[in-house]
Amino acid sequence: MPELQSKPETALAPAPVAAEVPSNDAVAKKASETEESKATVVASEKTPVPENKQSSRGSIDRDIALAEVEKEKKLSYVKAWEESEKAKAENRAQKQLSAIAAWENSKKATLEAELKKIEEQLEKKKAEHGERMKNKVALVHKEAGEKRAMIEANRCEEVLKTEEVAAKYRATGTTPKKTIGCF
Repeated sequence: MPELQSKPETALAPAPVAAEVPSNDAVAKKASETEESKATVVASEKTPVPENKQSSRGSIDRDIALAEVEKEKKLSYVKAWEESEKAKAENRAQKQLSAIAAWENSKKATLEAELKKIEEQLEKKKAEHGERMKNKVALVHKEAGEKRAMIEANRCEEVLKTEEVAAKYRATGTTPKKTIGCF
């Protein structure tokens, strides 16, 4: 802005640039000519037509070529859209499959942890029951030893008693009242 203040007459003078800038009609005409030339080049590449027929038909061939280019353009858009939608569907399916796989892995891990916990509890119970059974076996063994000891003591007492009675019978010369059945 300081340049404009120092030179006020240039800011008020008409700009000669307007003569250099083409009008909108000229730009549109030039753009349509380049599009037409591109269309005819593309059309001539796709459908080879002999030159003598092309010169005789003129605008009809150009319209046909433009229609074909337009048709190919639409088809390419449709194809691009179709590929895009297919890619989206594929990506969506992959995302859902990976989510399901993650969910499955999570549930499996949870169930395996639960199974391991139950197995540990069962192992603990097994150990406790095993210990109880060992204690019961030891108790039975102890009771059996006590009973054996009692029976042995009773046998010893009966042997001593029998020896005393036998000594008494010997000393008195009498025979016992109960005799063994074979004598």
